[in-house]
Amino acid sequence: MFDVQAIRRDFPILDHKIYDKSLVYLDNAATTQKPREVVEKIESGYYNVNANIHRGVHFLSMAATEAHEEARRTVQRFLNARSSNEIVFTRGTTESINLIASSFADACMSAGDEVIVSVMEHHSNIVPWQIQAARHGIVLKVIPMDEKGELRLDAYRELFTEKTCLVAVTHVSNVLGTVNPVKEMITLAHERGVPVLVDGAQSVPHIKVDVQDLDAEFYVFSGHKVYGPTGIGVLYGKEEWLDRLPPYQGGGEMIASVSFEKTTFNELPFKFEAGTPDYIGSVALAEALRYVERIGMDDIAAYEEELLRYATARLGEVEGARIFGQAAHKGAVLSFLIGDIHHYDMGMLLDRLGIAVRTGHHCAQPLMHALGVEGTVRASFSFYNTKEEIDAFVAGVERVRKMFG
Repeated sequence: MFDVQAIRRDFPILDHKIYDKSLVYLDNAATTQKPREVVEKIESGYYNVNANIHRGVHFLSMAATEAHEEARRTVQRFLNARSSNEIVFTRGTTESINLIASSFADACMSAGDEVIVSVMEHHSNIVPWQIQAARHGIVLKVIPMDEKGELRLDAYRELFTEKTCLVAVTHVSNVLGTVNPVKEMITLAHERGVPVLVDGAQSVPHIKVDVQDLDAEFYVFSGHKVYGPTGIGVLYGKEEWLDRLPPYQGGGEMIASVSFEKTTFNELPFKFEAGTPDYIGSVALAEALRYVERIGMDDIAAYEEELLRYATARLGEVEGARIFGQAAHKGAVLSFLIGDIHHYDMGMLLDRLGIAVRTGHHCAQPLMHALGVEGTVRASFSFYNTKEEIDAFVAGVERVRKMFG
């Protein structure tokens, strides 16, 4: 049985009081809280196994190196990648996408070539491509969505031309919660010989991801959204593609040899990991992945779906509620507005009740334009949230609504 109270005991911050109110943390799409064992793994790393990795021959360096590489193997198993060489550690989803955008555009694109993205992308999967558009003259083409917040696959098919070089699409929308049919989208792209990058920042914490089954060339996610530390993330790339791409950054670690005449680059995955890596963060990320695996990704998905259904029904009872995103398959995200109440006002007043939600455009301004709003209030759920917290959240929304008449 899913024991949410036992799980909550692993997260000390959930016992905090905010303005003398019990904390109701519903900002999980922005970042998740960290279980005790992840924080303890960080502390243990610095106190017991702290030494720069890969180059040292002394005991601490070798122990830290093995822990870092075992963390890489843990990520490989978590994603079901073929090889640990396909796992590159980055600072997060944003850096992972920037790495691919830069290296892919340098190696594989020229003026007039096209990248397909969707209307619901986070800025981190829009701006890097716009930077490459300015540098290389490439063109962005955008998949539209329907009134439910589902991508229009008919329009997606029509976007492909002989100039299409890559599809870059989010697995789960951070605003609408829409779970995109990325496996079907990957198949459609492959039928046209086009590789695919999937932004998994909002999917990896909530559903089981098998990169071999999806068959995307690249898949990226952030540690801090899956109960791990900040400043660590992952780029999965098929080995044959990572071999083809040039390095994103230069420096130590990513080289085989250097002279003033020529540099040769290291083997995978180190070719893309310039400088001292976050060997403490990687080990803590691996601990976070083991933590969610012990709970069970299928159980997490089922419980969070139950929370979403409950919250959607309860919020729908509030007069003037507008919920954005009615896709048949949704992640645990509710974006909404209440009447004419500004989203910032709603967020600030809920905060005074101890309820943490996100307000604004959620780094998805093109999507806000498509929805015809400046921003929304977003409540996003985790397996440590409860129906009682949802009741408190809805009661808070109703209280704010009455304040505004």
